[in-house]
Amino acid sequence: MTQLENIILNKKQIDHKTKRIAYQIYENNVSEKEVVIAGIVENGYLFAKKIKIALENISPIKVKLCKVFIDKKKPTNPITTSLDTEEYKNKPLVLVDDVLHSGTTLIYGIKHFLEVPLKQFNTAVLVDRNHKKYPVKADFKGISLSTSINENVSVVFEKGNYFARLEG
Repeated sequence: MTQLENIILNKKQIDHKTKRIAYQIYENNVSEKEVVIAGIVENGYLFAKKIKIALENISPIKVKLCKVFIDKKKPTNPITTSLDTEEYKNKPLVLVDDVLHSGTTLIYGIKHFLEVPLKQFNTAVLVDRNHKKYPVKADFKGISLSTSINENVSVVFEKGNYFARLEG
């Protein structure tokens, strides 16, 4: 498979999916003044920034961006965020990652935020791979993709260009 053949989402498609997810978040939080978008570092945070921009373009909702630091090799290590707990306590929060592979990163991220009272909690991913190890789902997703266990999906965010590709 060549580099071009294994692209599953191009820049235009990602922009479209991002806007659709922003509309879904808006519909879910239409009466809210503020929503916290918490992106899992690295790519989840980059995707969260895109959602923030799209959401601010379509709604009056103030969007507070939060970085979520999870050790993906050891997700049981303490999780930290760029915001103090008080800044997202009792507010609607959307936890964002780029790809939902096994669900490990997302489930530990969910666990972290469940320890804080939130007004509403949702998850969003660009690509849901449908190979979950944990019973976790994305409330908002760009695309669901059934892959073999040996295949991997990666999202590349480069300045001025971004895409999702199938590897393996």
